[in-house]
Amino acid sequence: MDKKKLIDYKFITQIVEALLFASDVPLSMNKLLSVIDNVKTSDIERAIDELNAEYESSERTFRVRKLGGGYQLVTEARYAKYIKNLFKGRAKPQLSQAAFEALAIIAFKQPISRPEIDQIRGVNSDGVVKTLLERNLITITGRSEHVGHALLYGTTPEFLRYFGINNITDLPKPRELEELLGSTQEEFRFAKEGEEEAVIEQLSDLPQDEILDEDEIE
Repeated sequence: MDKKKLIDYKFITQIVEALLFASDVPLSMNKLLSVIDNVKTSDIERAIDELNAEYESSERTFRVRKLGGGYQLVTEARYAKYIKNLFKGRAKPQLSQAAFEALAIIAFKQPISRPEIDQIRGVNSDGVVKTLLERNLITITGRSEHVGHALLYGTTPEFLRYFGINNITDLPKPRELEELLGSTQEEFRFAKEGEEEAVIEQLSDLPQDEILDEDEIE
């Protein structure tokens, strides 16, 4: 192999690592391509594979993971307990049970209007929808074509980051959450204690015919 190409590729890998280290949000492939000159998608994917292989072989405490449509350096799940202890008392206020109920409905039914959320919950959802908007967990995605043209809501990239997933289709179905929670809850990098249980409880109460199948989620 040409020595110059080998040196250049090693430098690309170092650049990718530096960018991921410096960023506090996931970096999309398009963002990485726009920042690094004269590279292809395959170059960056290879660099990320090389970094993870190096981290694993040297038993580092972190990996590059795909979250919220981008790449980010995250610590391994087995260290979650100690990281939580480090930041104890500094976490943002937790969402209420009502907010998680509304968030679960939006996640699985999006795009959905507030009247539809109210109908499923059986109570007015003005307050919790406002809270979710303020926390950037949901956003306005358009207007309904029905009478009144109500605003429609959907989840945001911050929602994906909050639960440590890359795509909305990665979110477990309600009937799978209880089974999967034991092995995945420590991987929810931004989740707070007790919130996963709240999601399970609220999602489990939703009628199964009210929830989208995976192939219905865009």
